[in-house]
Amino acid sequence: MPRLFYTITLYLFLACFASATAPNIVFILSDDHSYPFLGCYGQKEMKTPNFDRFAAEGMKFTRMFTGAPQCVPSRATYMTGRSPVASRITRFSSPLPRDEVTFPELLKEQAGYFVGVLGRSYHLDGAVRGVDVNERVFEANKLQTFKDRFDFVDSTGQGTVPDTMSAFFDQRPADRPYFLWVNFSDPHHPWTTDGGRKMDPAEVKVPGFLPDLPGVREDLARYMDEIEHMDGDFQRVLDILEQRAGLDNTLIVFAGDNGMAFPSGKGSLHDPGLNVPLLVWWRGVIKPASASDALISGEDLAPTCLEAAGLKVPERITGKSYLPLLRGEDHERREFIFAERGPHGSAAMTTPEPLASGIDYSRCVRNDRYKLIYNVTPSHRYSPVDSAGNPSWSDITQAHETGVLDSGYATFWFTRPRPVIELYDLQSDPHELRNLAGTTEMKEVEHQLKEALQEKMILDFDYLPLPLAGEPRKKTAPKADTGRAAQFTQKDADKNGSLSWEEFSKGRDKADAERWFKARDRDGDGVLSREEFVASSVPNAPK
Repeated sequence: MPRLFYTITLYLFLACFASATAPNIVFILSDDHSYPFLGCYGQKEMKTPNFDRFAAEGMKFTRMFTGAPQCVPSRATYMTGRSPVASRITRFSSPLPRDEVTFPELLKEQAGYFVGVLGRSYHLDGAVRGVDVNERVFEANKLQTFKDRFDFVDSTGQGTVPDTMSAFFDQRPADRPYFLWVNFSDPHHPWTTDGGRKMDPAEVKVPGFLPDLPGVREDLARYMDEIEHMDGDFQRVLDILEQRAGLDNTLIVFAGDNGMAFPSGKGSLHDPGLNVPLLVWWRGVIKPASASDALISGEDLAPTCLEAAGLKVPERITGKSYLPLLRGEDHERREFIFAERGPHGSAAMTTPEPLASGIDYSRCVRNDRYKLIYNVTPSHRYSPVDSAGNPSWSDITQAHETGVLDSGYATFWFTRPRPVIELYDLQSDPHELRNLAGTTEMKEVEHQLKEALQEKMILDFDYLPLPLAGEPRKKTAPKADTGRAAQFTQKDADKNGSLSWEEFSKGRDKADAERWFKARDRDGDGVLSREEFVASSVPNAPK
């Protein structure tokens, strides 16, 4: 009994100690926000003073890649530390399975955190609207689980964030650390939010993955207006955090959920669809104005936060913690990042020729220099997610139809069927406009990336066909029995290369020898050739 008492006392002491030292953790997520669209990343035409100051006081990452170029699977990756494939949420309308445990739940259960989510929809309870059977199945099987997972759940929108944050802190016990996930809707399409000024399209710096056309400039200006608007809301979140709980011992992570709703962006496995801002602030831990070009995956948020809280990372989590980077310590860099693309929104297969914006199945792997994309539905015609009706795509389409669109853009967006394999040298071709798959000089690189993707797909129990297939087995003649060859030489007394009945039957039971002689004498000439005697497979052999 005394030993049990001391064990329980020690456990309670350690739990209280961990609770006292574990940092508060805040995760702020923008929507459809590609790198480098913030002033601190060099977009000088953008006015984002609050993000810029936050980055100057913390660490900025330039190569952060989400697990998918879509809201739902990307958020599943952030929350579980596993790929969308592994967590079974590649279909946009799926709810997160109950047995997929999110890292905030582990913070709550193992370190006493009070956990909440608020703002724009967190997207992980599935889509039920519009189809009666969905509502029946979800309700009957209790598929919407986040009110059970978190202490505080809200999805009323970006505009209500100040009020809902106040409600969160009103409910949070003062003696418990907290985790709070804040979701912004900016800069999600359509770009209708007033950023306080109207950017002049002539001032816009057009990125190289887009052609410089009037409609592209117009859309980019509106897109950047929304990010500038979000800059003010971001600062309001920081102000409320400081007022209600203080910022000491608080880890704050800002990131995008996936890329911008432009061609080659959202819904695409090209970098603009996956590469998002990542800014991290932690007073007294992170060296101000630090930066990293390490490859970071959306899978890596969960293990980073768990380790920051002093918890062991479960084996099922495949992400890699970047906590050492935040602390200025040595860090084992990722060799590869991976991402997947599946159906978008509530798209259904209603036509034999669906657009890739709605239904597309593809996977990708990227290292420091090269990117490989594996398309399993290459026949689906390309169309940008969300923005196909915008001036940018209209101008691009018109330029293609009149023959004035640069061949690199035309090949990517208008070739049909699309290539099954795309391979890009990101050092010489950062905008992924020249597909090098199948070329002799890239054969070794292509095979290496396919092997890495194959391993990931196998370990994640991916349902798509694998990119590498074994060589078909060649039919071979039956192998000769070397022991029977020696017997033939011994029996062939006259050394004429065949066995007579007398030579074959010598020393054997006559009836048994007759049955076997007849079975092996395939051509019925009354003698056994060497091939007939040695053959391992004998038709009509006696049972």
